[in-house]
Amino acid sequence: MLYQFSNKARYRLAQITDCHLLANVNGYYQQVQPAMHLAAIVEQLILEQPDAVLLTGDVTQDHSVASYQLLARLLAPLSCPIFCLPGNHDDTAELARLCQHPPFRAERSLQLGDWQLLLLNTKGDTPAGAFSEAEQRWLQTQCEQSTASALWLFCHHHPKALNCFIDKHGQLQAQALWQAIAAEPRVLGIAHGHAHYAYHQVHQRVDIVGCPASSVQFLPTADWQTVDLGPQWCDWVFSADQGVSWQFRHLEIMVKHNNE
Repeated sequence: MLYQFSNKARYRLAQITDCHLLANVNGYYQQVQPAMHLAAIVEQLILEQPDAVLLTGDVTQDHSVASYQLLARLLAPLSCPIFCLPGNHDDTAELARLCQHPPFRAERSLQLGDWQLLLLNTKGDTPAGAFSEAEQRWLQTQCEQSTASALWLFCHHHPKALNCFIDKHGQLQAQALWQAIAAEPRVLGIAHGHAHYAYHQVHQRVDIVGCPASSVQFLPTADWQTVDLGPQWCDWVFSADQGVSWQFRHLEIMVKHNNE
């Protein structure tokens, strides 16, 4: 399925990833309240009115029905379409049910003028990423059918090792993924979540952009260490002239303590 945006000179999207919501709106994940973080981002996006929001996986931590219902309530104030990808923590059936109800959408191919964004499903049977044969065929078909001048991929798992602890849960079929990218010169970049770490690098002419988590950030260390840097996400601008830019965003929020 292809989602076609109306023609305009530039499109602004917000990528939100690794929300790690719990069934309890006041629940804690790694010493932060992820629902509070996500609510603060939504409040900001209401003011900025992006053309779309991309959720790139691990939207909940406990993959409970209540956590997906919480996600729906928190994002309900947004007036733009919301596209979702599963992460290793997600329940694909619950996520699919969520995408049946606006503003959530089930499409994984987005046409933005001369750009086409392809949303890869990298969820596997383990916390590590997968690029299954079915997904390989899907990507090949999308590229063959695309009339866009430029393509950009979004997924959950990082496609290239980061030389830190998260690599044990990295992309298992990375070679196949990069072969597919090499076969399609219109693919200019790939963005992901999972690493809870904002970074940019170039590999084989392709930009790789790691989106920071809306919940808590991971340090790029040999062992698992987390740090609360407030709510974070990534803004994207895709222009008609094949231009693309991104900006890592963060908010400072006040945590209210009840001393009664």
